[in-house]
Amino acid sequence: MSIQVRLPDGSTQSVEPGTRPIDVARSISTRLADAAIVARVNGELYDLTRPLETDAELKILTTKDAEALQVYRHSTAHLLAAAVLELFPETKLGIGPPIDTGFYYDFDRPTPFTPDDLEKIEKRMWEIQARDLPFERVMTRKEEGLRKYSDAWMKCELITERAGDIFSEYTLGPHFIDFCRGPHLPSTSKIKALKLLSIAGAYWKGNEHNKQLQRIYGTAFFTKKELDEYLAKLEEAKKRDHRKLGQELDLFSIQELAGPGLIFFHPKGGIVRKQIEDWMRDQYLKRGYSLVYTPHVARSDLWKTSGHYDFYADNMFKRIELDDAEYQLKPMNCPFHILIYRDRMRSYRELPVRLGELGTVYRYERSGVMHGLMRVRGFTQDDAHIFCTPQQIEDEIVGCLQFAIDTLETYGFRSYEAELSTWDGGKSGKYDGSSDQWKLAENALSKASERLDLKVKVMPDEAAFYGPKIDVKLVDAIGRLWQLSTVQFDFTLPCRFGLEYIAEDGKAHQPLMVHRALYGSIERFFGILLEHYAGAFPVWLTPVQAIVLPITDRQLEYARQVHQRLESAGVRSTVDDRSEKLNLKIREAQLQKIPYMLVVGDREAQNGQVAVRNRKHGDLGAKPLQDFLATLRNLIETKSLEE
Repeated sequence: MSIQVRLPDGSTQSVEPGTRPIDVARSISTRLADAAIVARVNGELYDLTRPLETDAELKILTTKDAEALQVYRHSTAHLLAAAVLELFPETKLGIGPPIDTGFYYDFDRPTPFTPDDLEKIEKRMWEIQARDLPFERVMTRKEEGLRKYSDAWMKCELITERAGDIFSEYTLGPHFIDFCRGPHLPSTSKIKALKLLSIAGAYWKGNEHNKQLQRIYGTAFFTKKELDEYLAKLEEAKKRDHRKLGQELDLFSIQELAGPGLIFFHPKGGIVRKQIEDWMRDQYLKRGYSLVYTPHVARSDLWKTSGHYDFYADNMFKRIELDDAEYQLKPMNCPFHILIYRDRMRSYRELPVRLGELGTVYRYERSGVMHGLMRVRGFTQDDAHIFCTPQQIEDEIVGCLQFAIDTLETYGFRSYEAELSTWDGGKSGKYDGSSDQWKLAENALSKASERLDLKVKVMPDEAAFYGPKIDVKLVDAIGRLWQLSTVQFDFTLPCRFGLEYIAEDGKAHQPLMVHRALYGSIERFFGILLEHYAGAFPVWLTPVQAIVLPITDRQLEYARQVHQRLESAGVRSTVDDRSEKLNLKIREAQLQKIPYMLVVGDREAQNGQVAVRNRKHGDLGAKPLQDFLATLRNLIETKSLEE
C-alpha cells in the first residue's frame, strides 16, 4: 500500500513505504538531490536516508536553509570525534553540538591537546572525509547501549538521563559509533570546508563541580569561500579584541589581587566612560526621566519580597551578616526604584513616573564564562523603570524604542535588528500575569514598533516569565551581532510590592511597569565600542583629542601655548615635549589613536598656526590655530562621527 508525500508546492507523490527523502529528491531533479543536506518530515528534521513509513509533508533542505547548516556542522563535529579516536584511542567522548559560529566537541583525555595535535586532527578529518563514509542511523535498546558504552562514562550518563527504551546512534565507518539524536549528512563527502580553531577547558555539563574536559572548537561552511571570509573576519576580530586594545591604549585592567570580573578603569578609560555616562544622564533629563541614586546593598528581606532571594540565588553574591540583619549586594536595580515609587501614594496625574539610574550591580558569574568587559561580576547598568497607566503604555514604549534607536545612531551603529519575545498563550504555565495583561503588553510592543517602522522578528515562547519584551541588537563594523537595548514588561514586581496609583475613578489601581536598559551595561557597551572602532573612538569620545608635537625644543614654549588654548576651549589635549624625532612622536601618537596631531615648527610659531595631521587622513596642511579650534569644537559639540 503506497503512502502520500506532500511537497512544499502543494503537489503530492504516491510512494512505497520505506522510500527515503533522497529518493523523492532524485525524482524531482538531480540538481535538488545533489544540493540536499537534510529533510523536514512533518515538521521534524530527518536524515535523507531515513525511510518514510507513513503519509508525510516533506521538504528537502539545501545549503540555502539555516537548519541545514546546523546539521552540516553537527556532522562535522562527529567527523572531528572520529578523527580524535583514530589518533588518540584512549580518549572518551562527551558531546559535540553545532553552535552559531561552528561546532565543538568535548573530550576526556589525560594528556592535553596541543596546537600541533589540532593540525594532525584536522588532517585526519580530511582523510576520513575523502573515504566518503556514510552517517548511518542505528536504533539500540537502552540496556544494550549501557553495556556497549560501559567504559565511556559520559555516554552512559547521557543515555541514562536522556535515552528512551530505544534510542538512536550514528556510525561513521566500521569503527565509530556515537549516541546521538541526529540527523546527519548522508556521507562525509558532503563536507567541503572546515577548520579547527582552538582548544579550551570546559566542565562537563557546564558545572564547575564536574570534571574538566578538553573542548576543541571548529567551524564549517558549505563553501571554501564562505570559510575564508569567516576566517578573515576572525583575524580582524583578533585585532579589535577589546582586551588587547584596552591594554595597549591604557584604558582599563582586571587586577588579580582584587579578583576576576571586576574592572578598573584607568584615567583614559575613565574619560571615555564619563562621556558615555554624561550623554545618557543628559538624555534622561531631556526625555522626562528623573535621576535617582540607590545603595549597593540591601537587607535580604527586600530580595525575598522581589523573589530574587529564592529564584535568583545562584546569581547573587553570598549573604552578608551585619549587626541588625542579613544583607546582600544588589544584582538588580528594579526593587530599589520600586521602593522610591512606593514611598508615597501616586495620583494618575503624576504618571508616567520614569526613574533612571546608572546603577552598579553585582552578579556571581562562574570563572569560566567571564570575558574582559563583556561578562563581569560588577557592572553599571543604565537602568530605568517606567510606571504608567494602561492608556499611556503604547506612547511610553514608542519613547523607549526611539531612545534606543537614537542611542545606537549617536554612537555610529546604523544597522540593527529587533526581536519581540512573546509567551505561549499560557499553555506551558511558566509565565506570570493574566491573559489580558499579556495581550495588552504584546499589542503595545507590536504597535509601538509599527509606529516607528521598526521591523521586529517575533520569537514565540521566548518571553521572560514576568512579561514580553523587545530586544534590539546592533551590527558592528565587521558584521557581528550584539545584544544591546531591551524594553521589558513586568507583571510580577508591581504585584509583589503592592504598587498602586489613584485613578480618575478615585480607586487604587496597579500601574504597569516597564524595565528599560539601552547600553545594557556601561562595561559591555564600552567593550563593544572599543571593538567597533578598533580603539579609534569618535573625536567626542576619545580620551586625548589632540596632541601638540614640537619639532625641536625651540618650539616648546609655543607648543605649550597651543596646548593651553586647546584646554581653555574644552579640548582634551597634551604636549609631547620629549627630545625625540618627530617621526617617532607621530608614530606613537598614531598607535594611541589620537585623532589630531598638531606639529609646530618655527614657521607655525611665527604665524600662529599648527600643521594638522589626522590619524585617518594624514597631513591636512598648516591652519591658523583659531580656525582649527573652531572645526574641532564643532566636531565635539555635534558628536560627529566624521573627522
